[in-house]
Amino acid sequence: MEKFHKEAFKIFVAGTDTGVGKTVLSLLLMQFFFNSGYTPFYLKPLQTGCKDPSDTDSDACFIYQNVKSLNKKDPADSVTYCFKNPKAPYFAARNQREKIDPDVIQKAVDEKAISYNPLVIEAAGGLFVPVTEKMQIIDIIEIIGAKSIIAARAGLGTINHTLLTVEALRKREMQILGTVFIDQEDDVSPDMIRENIEAVDKFSETKVAGVVGKIRNFSNPEKKWYKPLEQMFSDTFTD
Repeated sequence: MEKFHKEAFKIFVAGTDTGVGKTVLSLLLMQFFFNSGYTPFYLKPLQTGCKDPSDTDSDACFIYQNVKSLNKKDPADSVTYCFKNPKAPYFAARNQREKIDPDVIQKAVDEKAISYNPLVIEAAGGLFVPVTEKMQIIDIIEIIGAKSIIAARAGLGTINHTLLTVEALRKREMQILGTVFIDQEDDVSPDMIRENIEAVDKFSETKVAGVVGKIRNFSNPEKKWYKPLEQMFSDTFTD
């Protein structure tokens, strides 16, 4: 994998669905990069299901509470649009009689890219969730020129969802850094996880970098949960 240059490296955390663990993976990425001596920045361009970015239901609030370097900073700095209803961004915005402007998202990314590297950008739902009448999440990834990490469930159904996500990104010739399975409830058998990894590795040209299990202390996760990221970014930290 290519090394980070002066131009900010943009990582888009793309989920195979909603609720698959994108925010947990984003948290690990932020902690991993801070611990590696970088100056990362977390962006959640489209937040739904909370009244404001400091709400307890806000993904940005969760990140800021659990990353030591961000504890005293304002989560609102990471959120471009925030809508109350827990719906696809297009409908959540429409319910509030607002419209999402992709150019505003692009501007926010460009502004942060001046001072921070890498950028960790978290999606809202899966790739085909509508953002405007004509655009979906996958279009936002393409516009901002980010490379994707796929967050996927570790259990039953993930083979189909993960392969469809890989295929969608590949059709647009968008780079995939890797896939991470998330098993936050620790309820998926080792055999199923092993078979799911085998299937994704076999039927796609991407590799599953590893599995993140139940994290008991989000502010200080066990070191083993960073191993998928160490594998994914090993070349980045090699002189």
